[in-house]
Amino acid sequence: MAAKIGIDINLRNFSASYSARRTNKPANVQRFTVVKCSVNLTSNGTAATLVERPWKPFDARLVLEDGSVWNAKSFGASGTQVGEVVFNTSLTGYQEIITDPSYAGQFVLMTCPQIGNTGINFDDEESKQCYLRGVIIRSLTISTSNWRAAGKLSDYLAENNTMGIYDVDTRAITRRLRQDGSLKGVLSTESSKKDEELVQMARTFNIIGVDSITDVSCTAPYEWVDKTASEWEFNNKGSDDKSFRVVAYDFGIKHNILRRLASCGCKITVVPSTWPASETLKMKPDGVLFSNGPGDPSAVPYAVETVKEMLGKVPVFGICMGHQLLGQALGGKTFKMKFGHHGGNHPVRNLRNGRVEISAQNHNYAVDPVSLPEGIEVTHVNLNDGSCAGLAFPALSVMSLQYHPEASPGPHDSDLVFREFIHLMEKGKTNA
Repeated sequence: MAAKIGIDINLRNFSASYSARRTNKPANVQRFTVVKCSVNLTSNGTAATLVERPWKPFDARLVLEDGSVWNAKSFGASGTQVGEVVFNTSLTGYQEIITDPSYAGQFVLMTCPQIGNTGINFDDEESKQCYLRGVIIRSLTISTSNWRAAGKLSDYLAENNTMGIYDVDTRAITRRLRQDGSLKGVLSTESSKKDEELVQMARTFNIIGVDSITDVSCTAPYEWVDKTASEWEFNNKGSDDKSFRVVAYDFGIKHNILRRLASCGCKITVVPSTWPASETLKMKPDGVLFSNGPGDPSAVPYAVETVKEMLGKVPVFGICMGHQLLGQALGGKTFKMKFGHHGGNHPVRNLRNGRVEISAQNHNYAVDPVSLPEGIEVTHVNLNDGSCAGLAFPALSVMSLQYHPEASPGPHDSDLVFREFIHLMEKGKTNA
């Protein structure tokens, strides 16, 4: 039969006692009961295993394809997921990040150490669900403090069947990704699965050459009717007249891209990624937007063909995946970057005016500028690595950016690009 020993630890106000000895005055001693607990002892006097713990135990693992195993604590959904691990350097905007469809098939590691402090609200969602495979963070904030918060991050991930882990060394993993490049990995809360089994799962997972946009695209056309709320509007010239009709191809489009276009006076019809170019042209749009989206642009040749059929017939604007598809349609090539660009703090130089913009970015692929035919202008360059960040082909009324000008999350430096698209459509109307 196990014996039980009680422990009662008391602390005195030693500074008060010391002061009393110096002044010969009675000490104002405060007595606090700090810990009072019971420890079960076995028959031989050793402590028995405690059933209840005052902290959450390590109950999850991140296993990378290089064979490394990182113990962690879980939040959100449970189970086992496989994906590509990338790191994001944004300090804010984790809700926009986890609802960005461009992260489909990936685990997002946040380099900002404390995540969850502003909770979750329903205004900052960039899509109707979480498309990423999981979230990796250093410290999960236990308290939520924000006047807009309607819930907690952990509850939100659980409701969206998305895994999360914390209390893991995110700095060490980030250094590894920067050195070795993006790595495939497995998140698991299932103790029955051995490390070797999870490593094999990571190594056999493939994201290159896989069509990732079909699963995140809408299945039927729809009209975008939401407006940018006035309290979040920062560059509106009062254009309530929907004078431009835009068809937006949904490769994983973010809501705020549509809000920004609507704020500039566009009536928008969103169509699926497989929507035929001939049907789009029947709508007689003033312009076509090819949106952001996840995965390998070379794995969706049908989308490249759609872009080709649109060139020269209507002004075109491409963002991220749309930029990469335009690069291929114009005769260029794309390649997979070492660890991609993911964050809200990437400096980009606009080569047309010399202006440096701080941009929000999220992509693993880039257009090779050397492969582009003559006449195509590289308009923007990423100052971190010199990669192509924007294209223009004035002869065909084409413009594109490799990053996110809609500022969700991120700075507003690049918002003027939506006005540039408006000017392109105005010019098209004049020449029609």
